[in-house]
Amino acid sequence: MITHYFGKISVGIIKLKSELRVGDKIHINGVHDDFSQVIKSMQINRKDVSCAKKGNEVGIKVARRVHENDKVYK
Repeated sequence: MITHYFGKISVGIIKLKSELRVGDKIHINGVHDDFSQVIKSMQINRKDVSCAKKGNEVGIKVARRVHENDKVYK
């Protein structure tokens, strides 16, 4: 689920319910949003990571604007 969006840098913060890796394809769906993209990079606490585990909050560059509470599917 999207927990925050930083508009100036087009980064969405995702609270993970399962493992996520760079290269995975995700689908973001919400009231205003419905698109898919491949994860090209992600960060935890401003540090680049290639893999994140369940429970982590990661920042990813998103192709379009997202909103809090949008669902993220792998």
